[in-house]
Amino acid sequence: MAASRAASSATSQKQKKRLRLFTVSQGFDMPFLIILMIILVVGLISLFSASYAYSYYWNNQDSFHFIKKQIIFAVAGVVLMLVISTIDYHILHHFAIPLMALSYILLGIVLVLPSSTGVHRWIRLPGFQFQPSEIAKFALILLFSHLISINHKRMKTLTAGYIPFMLILGITCGLVFLEPHLSGTILLLAIGIFMMYIGGTRLLYLLLTVGLGAGSFFYMVFVKGYEQDRIGVWLDPMRAYAENSNEAWQIVQSLFAIGSGGIMGQGLGNSRQKHLFLPEPHNDFIFSVICEELGFVGAVLIIILFALLVWRGITIGMKSPDKFGSMLAIGLTVQVGIQAIMNMAVVTNTIPNTGISLPFFSYGGTSLVMLLAQMGVVLAVSRHTSPGES
Repeated sequence: MAASRAASSATSQKQKKRLRLFTVSQGFDMPFLIILMIILVVGLISLFSASYAYSYYWNNQDSFHFIKKQIIFAVAGVVLMLVISTIDYHILHHFAIPLMALSYILLGIVLVLPSSTGVHRWIRLPGFQFQPSEIAKFALILLFSHLISINHKRMKTLTAGYIPFMLILGITCGLVFLEPHLSGTILLLAIGIFMMYIGGTRLLYLLLTVGLGAGSFFYMVFVKGYEQDRIGVWLDPMRAYAENSNEAWQIVQSLFAIGSGGIMGQGLGNSRQKHLFLPEPHNDFIFSVICEELGFVGAVLIIILFALLVWRGITIGMKSPDKFGSMLAIGLTVQVGIQAIMNMAVVTNTIPNTGISLPFFSYGGTSLVMLLAQMGVVLAVSRHTSPGES
């Protein structure tokens, strides 16, 4: 009788396990996907509106030059995202170290490639180009997630929870800084520090690190004079503009665009600054055009969309069944949030101009495909949360 009950209990547990596996495999987090697709569609519409005048003047009177390419990358990225969302994200453990090593190789290669502008950010191949720093962002998040998941009980210690992470972060940021790519360096630092904090690194270690970094920045800028012109423009852009500073032109035109948008904006497609006043309005300063055309209300709605995406990604991470999935989901979505905040801060002159794109909005195939692939990983993590947890 007892044996029969034990067998019955074992059978019941197997059935429950099969049911749970079947339920988990049914699909990913739909709210996250819906928010993401809304952002992507709004981004493509905004890109076309911001780019068609610039594209017409600079690409043989083809107003659709940028949007055609971006749509192709968007479709490819969505397909890749859906494919990645079907994988078991645990296999990414095996790619953490190799991908980081590959990113170091690519970051090293880009530094020795010739550049007419003195900036080494792109590896150009026949019919294709990409930024190794985009790969480095994902590689950093993946490796940190891997290390935190296997050392989470020792993250409070100096030897396991601080020194290895700072070595990795220092090498990565150092290579990106040499390109030079200041915004990419700052973004990587922010991502790394944030992931160490939520991973369990002692707050004291991180505060000391941030303090040391701030002190180094102060020394480089105000003692050594590094980026002094850019800091001067940031502090008083109108004065620099009146003195015909080339550094001030872009940020002042951005402020003109934002200010002329008012509450409701000039209307979609009706920006004036995008007509060769604002340099490259389809790229880093696309948010300025959005503010001019959609006004304060439109800008706030876009900020809310990004906030919802980050909130949903963090929710997925918090409900993940393991530390690795949690760190991946939170790290990848917070990266989007930090990058969006930095871009908006630049175009409003809240921080100095560092040249950083707005995720899912700015033109760039490498960035868009990488972002969508990373969102596929978040969706893959969401498949492993139970329906009641999502």
